[in-house]
Amino acid sequence: MEDRRPGSFWLLALFFTVFVVFLYGPTLTILVLSFQGPEGGLTFPLQGFSTHWYETLWRGAGVIDIWASFRRSAKLGLVVMVLTTLISLAAGYAFRRRFFGQSLLFHLTVASLIVPSIVVSLGIALEFRLVDDTVKALAEAWQVEWLADYATAMGLFTSGLGAHLTWTLPFGLLIMFAVFNRFPAQLEEAARDLGASPWQVFRHVVLPLIGPSLVGVALFGFTLSWDEIARSSQAIGDTNTLPLELQGLTSTVTTPEIYALGTLTTGVSVLVIGLSFAAIALWRRLRRA
Repeated sequence: MEDRRPGSFWLLALFFTVFVVFLYGPTLTILVLSFQGPEGGLTFPLQGFSTHWYETLWRGAGVIDIWASFRRSAKLGLVVMVLTTLISLAAGYAFRRRFFGQSLLFHLTVASLIVPSIVVSLGIALEFRLVDDTVKALAEAWQVEWLADYATAMGLFTSGLGAHLTWTLPFGLLIMFAVFNRFPAQLEEAARDLGASPWQVFRHVVLPLIGPSLVGVALFGFTLSWDEIARSSQAIGDTNTLPLELQGLTSTVTTPEIYALGTLTTGVSVLVIGLSFAAIALWRRLRRA
């Protein structure tokens, strides 16, 4: 007798299909509409098929300087990626041993995931405004001439960087906790018994084993920073990142150029994810070799 799948299987399969369509349908719709012809609009049906709007985007003929904001987001994302990876690794290594205030530090770090992003952004902006007011008051009281033109300390790599790290570091730290909780400590003990220094233990034992996880932390750091809007909205200063520019364009642009830009930003995220998987596969192949 043939084994037939129960009705619950097909019901769950239908639910999963609907979920996938709901999840990726908007992205596929934007991808398709970005290839409208020169006379195309923001809705179906397609008015021709061309790369006209990508060419317009490439020429920078749109409402804003897209490529300037693209470069800002890329630079910020790379810095956030590096800092998230290094700090998460150091913190994960430190939390392997108990120290005073360990629990408090952990809960303060994870609390950033609980507090609404817009509240975090407003709080950081308020802190920097207090710093600006203090600096201006001291400059006026002490007659410091070189601070006469001081405007604000808020910027891409000050308040903006801090806002993004409050979002990426908890994820990186939680990944490192999961990695080190199942790490075979006996390998480190064996290396020390053979005379390896602490640096040699880290370089030749720990790092090869946690390398793929570090690539994952780096992936989280870049993609979360690249797509972040809420924590950037109040704390980025007078320059916008690409997601903020894209959000602003939703109320001013009435051509498929915005779809071309959305497809481009999504493509960058997909490219980073693909490179990360390739790096992990290469790392594991080198380990086996």
